[in-house]
Amino acid sequence: MTSQPHWIASKGQPLQGTLDIPGDKSVSHRAVMFAALADGTSRIDGFLEGEDTRATAAIFARMGVRFETPSPSRRIVHGVGVDGLKAPQGELDCGNAGTGMRLLAGLLAAQPFDSVLVGDESLSKRPMRRVTGPLAQMGARIDTQADGTPPLHIHGGAQLHGIHYELPVASAQVKSAVLLAGLYAQGETSVVEPHPTRDYTERMLRAFGVEIDFEPGRARLRGGQRLRATDIAVPADFSSAAFFIVAASIIPGSQLRLRSVGLNPRRTGLLAALRLMGADITEENHSEHGGEPVADLVVRHARLKGAEIPVEVVPDMIDEFPALFIAAVAAEGPTVVRGAAELRVKESDRLAAMATGLRTLGLRIDETDDGATIHPGALGSGTIESHGDHRIAMAFAVAGQLSTGQVRINDIANVATSFPGFDRLATGVGFALA
Repeated sequence: MTSQPHWIASKGQPLQGTLDIPGDKSVSHRAVMFAALADGTSRIDGFLEGEDTRATAAIFARMGVRFETPSPSRRIVHGVGVDGLKAPQGELDCGNAGTGMRLLAGLLAAQPFDSVLVGDESLSKRPMRRVTGPLAQMGARIDTQADGTPPLHIHGGAQLHGIHYELPVASAQVKSAVLLAGLYAQGETSVVEPHPTRDYTERMLRAFGVEIDFEPGRARLRGGQRLRATDIAVPADFSSAAFFIVAASIIPGSQLRLRSVGLNPRRTGLLAALRLMGADITEENHSEHGGEPVADLVVRHARLKGAEIPVEVVPDMIDEFPALFIAAVAAEGPTVVRGAAELRVKESDRLAAMATGLRTLGLRIDETDDGATIHPGALGSGTIESHGDHRIAMAFAVAGQLSTGQVRINDIANVATSFPGFDRLATGVGFALA
């Protein structure tokens, strides 16, 4: 947890230096889950030491999986096999992790024991019917609150059968939950998406020896397969890097190198959007970690121009919109975003939270149901409510670097869920953040 309930951000220095961003949260969640279900012992390097990912590891520990932590960001996982989990005592706390809860719903739906998934105040308000619905079609029995929110009461002993599921709304988490349930189901399970989403689950299942066919927007596997232990190197989290990519792009005189950043093509829509706006971002030292493409990103300050963000890149940057909004503020001319209704149901209503915050600092934002038009201008001072959303908090920490005064950002504790040490790294390269 951060040591204080708020930050004060103000105009800092040009950003200079080389950064090692913490490991990818989505990959860390999946690495722990799949290593736990594998036959044999797996080693994970670059594991994100955040509260959400630790919560996922703790859940599997309570179901009989043994973990070793030889050093920070390293885990040795002694897998128990797909049929080796033990019934937990009491509720399983996912913290703030929507990824953890939704993927676990798919895995636990096929277990012989009952389980209950709970989360913090923010997660407890997030919709779960989109995942419990298709799982019910497979034969799962999962109870939610009357409005479809957690806790999830998962009844054990269900016999699952494979389905062909066409997602009404693109969601990597829902796709993943269905595929993981499909590992335990009779027959074949296939998923088709309206827009391609992140394929972390598919890539990592293949790394663990599962036969799975996938291409953008489609995935298919047969039930009854086992996972084979493997070693995973977790790339640096692109969503965390996004705040520094934007900051270096908009703060005059800046140049940052971000090392070994995960560049999954279903994750990097922000790069396409920023390059469309004129950003100076180069990629060096390309390689692959655990099936995931990685590279160093070198980001230099550039004069950005407002743009209409292509709808086709929106699903590939859904977590990066708070950072994009700040880039848009510093651009020449308005920036238009459409097709981002998913932002209404993240840790907070991110469209509303970003619009309200930017208006507080003196800017004009025209909101729509699925996006906004951001009009650039000078950022003033004010107090921002992050609503416990780590990405809102970090986005306004970046905004404060262009402010004519001070920007107070309240409710920052959840930054520790995805980016522990953000403030330390930020001040180390030139942010004014206290």
